[in-house]
Amino acid sequence: MKTTVDIPEGLFKEVKKLAKRDNTTLKALIEEGLRRVLEERKHRKSFRLRKFTFKGKGLQSHLAGKSWDSIREVIYEGRGD
Repeated sequence: MKTTVDIPEGLFKEVKKLAKRDNTTLKALIEEGLRRVLEERKHRKSFRLRKFTFKGKGLQSHLAGKSWDSIREVIYEGRGD
């Protein structure tokens, strides 16, 4: 299959030099790079956020329905004065 890919000029020049040095083609290097990326990502585990809870009874009743700004004021009360 044919496609068009925009490659930054500096990268293109480096790859062309590499291809010449290794007696190969730009196409072969692109294919090799894509195969490596696919293989690497197949084995990468997806990120999973651990469940982490704190003991307590949740939000204090006097903060229920308050804005985040109000809650933050209570959290930082007396600090940085």
